[in-house]
Amino acid sequence: MPLRIPKLGMAMTEATFVEWLVDDGAVVADGQPLYSVETDKVESEVPSPAAGTLHQAAEPGVVYPVGTEIGTLDVPD
Repeated sequence: MPLRIPKLGMAMTEATFVEWLVDDGAVVADGQPLYSVETDKVESEVPSPAAGTLHQAAEPGVVYPVGTEIGTLDVPD
């Protein structure tokens, strides 16, 4: 399952990736905070959409357009 930069506001087109809150390869729970992003107005933690194993791709400090894949979540069958 791809993890993407979410659209947190109507006018939002990009966000700065701040940090991963979970280690690469960690098993995470549904709803567990995975990473934080910052817009011109606010910094937000983004929760996991499901339980699974996290694989990181995004680098902290980089500005990404909304919808950019920043990692994946391997979800058990």
